[in-house]
Amino acid sequence: MKRPQNWQASACALAISMALAPTVFAAEEKVERIEVTGSRIKRTDLEGPSPVQSINKDDIANMGFDNLQQLLERMPANGAGAFSTRGNSQDSTANGAASISLRGLGPDATLVLINGRRASVSSFAEGITNSFVDINNIPVSAIERIDILKDGASAIYGSDAIAGVVNIVLKKDIEGIEVNLGYGKASGTGYDEQTANLVWGTKSDKGSASIILDYFKNDTLAATDLGRFGTADQSPYGGEDFRSSRGFPGYFYVDGVQTVDPSCPDAQNIDDEVCVFDYGPYNLVVPSAERVGAIGQFEYNFTDELTAFLEVAAQHNTSKAGGAPTPLDEGAGLTVPASHPNNPFGKDIKIGRFRTVDAGARRWDIESDTTRVVAGLRGTIKDWDWEASFQKGRSESLQTGDRNQGWVRTDFLQAEIDAGNYNPFGGTMNSQDVIDRITTSLVRQGVSHLTSYDASITGEAFTLGDRSIMMAAGAEYREEDVSDIPDDQFQRGLIFGTEAVSAAADRDQYAAYVEFSIPVTDDFELQLAGRYDHYSDFGSTTNPKIAFQWGIMDELTARGSWSTGFRAPSLAQIGLGPSQESSFFKDNYRCAADGVDCEALDYNTEFAGNSELDAEESETWNVGIIWAPTHKLDMGLDIFSITQDNKIDKQPLGAIYDANCNDQNSTICERLAPQPGQTLGPIDVIHSSFINLSSQEVQGADISAHYGLELDNYGDLKFGLEWSYLYSFEKDHLDYTGEYKFPQHRWLATTNWQMDDFSANLNISYIGEFEDTPDIDFDGTLDFEDNKSRMVDSQVLVDMSGSYRFSDTVKLTLGVNNVFDEEPPFAIGDGDTDLYGYVISVHNPMGRYIYSKLTVNF
Repeated sequence: MKRPQNWQASACALAISMALAPTVFAAEEKVERIEVTGSRIKRTDLEGPSPVQSINKDDIANMGFDNLQQLLERMPANGAGAFSTRGNSQDSTANGAASISLRGLGPDATLVLINGRRASVSSFAEGITNSFVDINNIPVSAIERIDILKDGASAIYGSDAIAGVVNIVLKKDIEGIEVNLGYGKASGTGYDEQTANLVWGTKSDKGSASIILDYFKNDTLAATDLGRFGTADQSPYGGEDFRSSRGFPGYFYVDGVQTVDPSCPDAQNIDDEVCVFDYGPYNLVVPSAERVGAIGQFEYNFTDELTAFLEVAAQHNTSKAGGAPTPLDEGAGLTVPASHPNNPFGKDIKIGRFRTVDAGARRWDIESDTTRVVAGLRGTIKDWDWEASFQKGRSESLQTGDRNQGWVRTDFLQAEIDAGNYNPFGGTMNSQDVIDRITTSLVRQGVSHLTSYDASITGEAFTLGDRSIMMAAGAEYREEDVSDIPDDQFQRGLIFGTEAVSAAADRDQYAAYVEFSIPVTDDFELQLAGRYDHYSDFGSTTNPKIAFQWGIMDELTARGSWSTGFRAPSLAQIGLGPSQESSFFKDNYRCAADGVDCEALDYNTEFAGNSELDAEESETWNVGIIWAPTHKLDMGLDIFSITQDNKIDKQPLGAIYDANCNDQNSTICERLAPQPGQTLGPIDVIHSSFINLSSQEVQGADISAHYGLELDNYGDLKFGLEWSYLYSFEKDHLDYTGEYKFPQHRWLATTNWQMDDFSANLNISYIGEFEDTPDIDFDGTLDFEDNKSRMVDSQVLVDMSGSYRFSDTVKLTLGVNNVFDEEPPFAIGDGDTDLYGYVISVHNPMGRYIYSKLTVNF
């Protein structure tokens, strides 16, 4: 449903754009042809028919972020579906990783390239099957520029480029040595970041070499640092009580009757049925992490027409994830004999839901290692540029927990209960020697491989009259595999309360493509492209693209494009083994049938892969206009539309519940035995899978503007604006526009003042309001079109920095992000990941962050 927009904020952004710094390129002499993002054809100008936002190394430095995820989440084109280490918990399936999601279509619809080539995907998929490139493996210090292609590009790059492409171009052609040191701290918390990097390079007539070494470390931002945002009971602040039904104390079955522990405090006792537990304070909002990386790029010129090149990259990341102590439920099958010395009931009983708080919070140690090698030859033959290369990539992740990190085995626990050593009653903290006997160590291992070969040519194909028709053509072959193996104790059902993932699959793929650039007139360029891809598991697909760029007059240019695209099913979606996740919802069937009071409780869903999945398909168009009356001012407007069909998604939980959970004997919605006098038992597990279920359609507009102002004796002032407006986002015939996680407005305004050796930056980012709580009654069925919830307020963040170059050798930068220490706007949440009073994937709870950086050049 549509609502009035926040036009005051929109008008403010438009006013800023009127004063905004040019990126228009003045006329220049003929220069070397280069390849730009969005085309395989080498050209002399950087502007093409497709909309590209380019963020150079100076822009990156002015933003003040040493973490690529933090930088990209400020970009207005980034939207719902992106995730990061923020909120890392034992329930995340891709701990320690981060992604970008253009247009809100999800990380799997955004293709991430490094130097124009694919990178291997993370071995741990997010959301169980969401494959993505972990941008935490790309150090900011190594980046020359980031190109964000905001247009479908499957006809150019193949799978995954449905929403667009993010191309990370690494620094090269470096001469000398540069050392950067940085330190920053969030006010009011113990969170800090430390950075150090070294950039070295040399060039000669015979070639070039560059090496970049990078180090990044951050401390922990714990939930206990965030006050009201650190608890799962948000009812005092106007939210929901999302405390867990796996309590401490817990509840038991006495003569088959669900009975709360007599010691359960009144504040935790819900209707004498469950004793709830606040897991919030155990959450790691931003976990500690340490990253060490090295990138080398080398070129050797055999002749003026033949060059060998080599890229080598290695990255080692460590991180942590954490959650509350192990939650146990009826599925653990735990019992307490009547002979137990602490049994207050004096008879054999079953443990219902209980939490081993005395064993401590669960913690994961995560290590990820990525390696990437690209080797090839490039050259020129009769004015044709050619290139052939080989790439090998590997991403390996290891997730471990030892016996001191809260991992309880149910068979060990049962043995200690039977022996009368472990007391599960009264919220008792058992002795350490008993805890040592019920805990274990465990490991999860994941690895993905990418092997690819490609060859391409580009040059003048022929002429029509006096006009040169440029062409690019090429062929690719790629092999991929992924394996995600959980600990054997998970697979045997001995470890509870953590989402376990199992997956194994492989495929090979080959492709051929061709692209033409046709100057129809002096002012009108036509781009035609097509690509054929064949996959060993689902078949073939062909995708065309047509685009144009029209210089209507000297200061006015129009552009447009139309293309189709596709996304191959992820290897995790095809090869998924039994994998679990949990979410909060109300068991309305049981409430109605047995008169049980309804509360949103946490239930488990188990997924399996589907080898019959088809590829997702898309159709994209973009129409834009650029006005550049002077070399100091330019403004652009692009209107876009993306339609995605055969979207691979989880079966809707609400639909599964409605169809199966009113049957005590259902094999899809498995229930435990009902209580005496009742007809339905508590839900044990719901079985689900992934299918080609949904469609998505997104429409909107992008506005960009730049303005430069020379202040005579007071330096140069530059302004910039990137503004993304979401007109419509429909999924499965539901309109998400302005709904949960889908604000209609996002913008980023930048200001840079440069005078002599001093520079200052002011950046303002805006995220618009959106409606809260997509499932207002928490019954597992989205009802936001039928029920209006409260609004999650808009947020404005202000970042400032200043730099002074003392000499050609030394520069010092001081900055503050979130100058006014803005808290994230309050949100009731979705009963899934957002349980703490704010939307984790949209709003950063860190607060004011103060940093310094020292740069030394040799």
